[in-house]
Amino acid sequence: MQTVVTSPPYWSLRDYSAEGQIGRDDALGEYVKSIVMAFDQVRRVLTDGGTVWLNVGDSYTSGNRRYRAPDRKNRARAMAVRPPTPEGLKPKDLIGVPWRLAFALQDAGWWLRSEVIWYKPNAHPESVSDRPTKSHETVFLLSKSQDYYYDTAAVKGPNGRRLRTMWDINTEPRRRDDGGIEDHPAVMPMTLAQRCIQITSRLGDTVLDPYAGSGTTLIAAQDLGRSWAGIELNPTYVDLIERRVTQ
Repeated sequence: MQTVVTSPPYWSLRDYSAEGQIGRDDALGEYVKSIVMAFDQVRRVLTDGGTVWLNVGDSYTSGNRRYRAPDRKNRARAMAVRPPTPEGLKPKDLIGVPWRLAFALQDAGWWLRSEVIWYKPNAHPESVSDRPTKSHETVFLLSKSQDYYYDTAAVKGPNGRRLRTMWDINTEPRRRDDGGIEDHPAVMPMTLAQRCIQITSRLGDTVLDPYAGSGTTLIAAQDLGRSWAGIELNPTYVDLIERRVTQ
């Protein structure tokens, strides 16, 4: 494998209704540990010059409330089960999940090379009145070794300059053939997956997504002339991936 582009289930934000899923009712430390352990296996199959693009969203503490009510502007956020508030944090605290995970991976031996801010110009509104509406997520670039493949000319930033760490990319809901939205609540934008793949892989390289979800990374790799491998727990999403890669 040359590069990984992935977005594991976010902690305390989604219920994917899959046996063995992470992030729904496991403690924060266990969630981080499970991803670090999975990445130990990722490192085993990566080339020495291989890289990882890791997209992770942040979340707030629940105040020990065991459910999340639907936001009137985003009904999909409702959850019947939520993990307890992590020890040492207070109700309504922003947890800092992406950086907790990034530091754990760094401690496990990964090189933490960059933090990219994925800014969403079309971010979904929130019914909050005591903080700004969140309109970004974090994407980390990690490498297996100090030296790795990175093509600065593959993707240019505004005015042809070298790519910066702020990426403006709209969310891109995956639509069914009948015009509806696919049954996956957190679809990675194709534009984001393509950009990462182009920067850290060549034609014919293999791209891995160990949390494949709706299969966006795999489709992007296929479209860009790369081989791909994906891992997904939920049988419904496996069926979705199979439909998408054969379209």
